Amino acid sequence: QAEDGIRDLVRSRGLGDVYKRQVIGAAGKMGQQIMSQAQVSDKFNIVGAIETKDSSFLNTDISSLIGGKETGILITDDPLSCILKSDAVIDFSSPSSTIEVCELVAQARKVHVIGTTGFDEEEEEKIKAAARHATIIKSGNMSLGVNALLETVKKLARSLDSDWDIEISDMHHRDKIDSPSGTALELASAAAEGRGIDLHSSLDISRNGSDLSRKNGDIGIVSLRGGTVIGDHSVIFAGEGERIVVSHFAENRNIFVKGALKSAEWGIDKGPGLFSALDVLGIQK
Repeated sequence: QAEDGIRDLVRSRGLGDVYKRQVIGAAGKMGQQIMSQAQVSDKFNIVGAIETKDSSFLNTDISSLIGGKETGILITDDPLSCILKSDAVIDFSSPSSTIEVCELVAQARKVHVIGTTGFDEEEEEKIKAAARHATIIKSGNMSLGVNALLETVKKLARSLDSDWDIEISDMHHRDKIDSPSGTALELASAAAEGRGIDLHSSLDISRNGSDLSRKNGDIGIVSLRGGTVIGDHSVIFAGEGERIVVSHFAENRNIFVKGALKSAEWGIDKGPGLFSALDVLGIQK
């Protein structure tokens, strides 16, 4: 019945020029900055903010997170009520929360911007299934610089043979809960695609112990966590007597916020499908 209600409401409501959107993971670092920027934008209206059932921010005004005057928008743990009111959902939460919301968004035929990382294979398949009905824009990193780096890595990997070892350095703040990061995995995927090899069979993310000599063609990831680092990523192509290093350093979270908001706007009226920040930014795959 809830699903039928969503369909009927969505079909009866037109979309205006100012898009109604909700934020999932509202109390997180990204959630707070997304709400702050959306609040002062003339393109978006915040209609909902979602947190977990055990969050200390439940039933408080979003101003408790972003400052300013009270907005009348209370933080809730009920995604369905917010989805009914929104045109787009911006989601920086946890894999389990994202999957739950993804299924609701699919029924509602809405836009779902996913910045969450750390999905397993089964969860990835559920997102693909939801994309048959909803507009899903999913990326481990939504900055222009990182997506340009992805294309650079792909081209370098295509140009250099397997005698060039590929190592990825993945540095984030001490509170990041998944490892490797979504950005590091996307960089590894770009390298594998450039070489025309299967990522899963060539990925090496653990080198603890002994007798772990490098295999030709492996793509290695080293994850570092500490301090307040927002995101530093380097891809090292190591050959005989020479190295090529390409890097990206995130100096503030605004680069990700802008990408998330641009993705939400871009997704309106696009129709069902699974897209990435490369599509939004117009970077050729």
